[in-house]
Amino acid sequence: MNTPTTTSVIIIDDHPLFRKGVSQLIALNDQLHLIGEASSGEEGLELARALEPDLILLDLNMKGMSGIETLRALRDADLAARILILTVSDAADDLVSAIRAGADGYLLKDMEPEELLARIVEAMRGRIVISESLNGLLARSLRDEAQAAERSLAPLTERERDILGCLASGLSNKLIARDLNIAEGTVKVHIKNLLKKLKFRSRLEAAVWAIDQNLRPQASGSVR
Repeated sequence: MNTPTTTSVIIIDDHPLFRKGVSQLIALNDQLHLIGEASSGEEGLELARALEPDLILLDLNMKGMSGIETLRALRDADLAARILILTVSDAADDLVSAIRAGADGYLLKDMEPEELLARIVEAMRGRIVISESLNGLLARSLRDEAQAAERSLAPLTERERDILGCLASGLSNKLIARDLNIAEGTVKVHIKNLLKKLKFRSRLEAAVWAIDQNLRPQASGSVR
């Protein structure tokens, strides 16, 4: 049995050596507990449904069921797990596709092991994580799209703007609820509404766009 402070993790990746390396990395942090590995999207989906992990590390390019297809299936299964993409691809199309499919982060496999572990821990704490080298790429893609869509903050209520700022700080719904002293269910409703008004398909898209708009709060008790 995991303790309340332990995050259960599964890895879905078709490269055995990479799975072994990540498993050894996870073992260095006693707050992370690897509970399963899968070598394909189909196997990973079955494993995730059976084990209901807190965190899923998912490869993007796999034979058979692709990482994006697996990600969509995991989201359709209504699992509560946070899902991080671990990939060699730094292509803008892959990055945006993963975010729109519901990824909570996108990390490159060539990161230094210590940095990768630190990012996984950030994700465990409810943060949205993207490899530093990709932030500008994603922001540019969303900026170009926003200009085409004439996206603006005008339709948002004051509360929705507050929550958008919290998203820009990478906060989870639970942390946003704590910071703003409102119910987590209320946060979910506001996020759904602001995504619709801004014509975004995921909270991560909204977060990166908000950062590009300098909407991150100046100070917050939850920002680390």
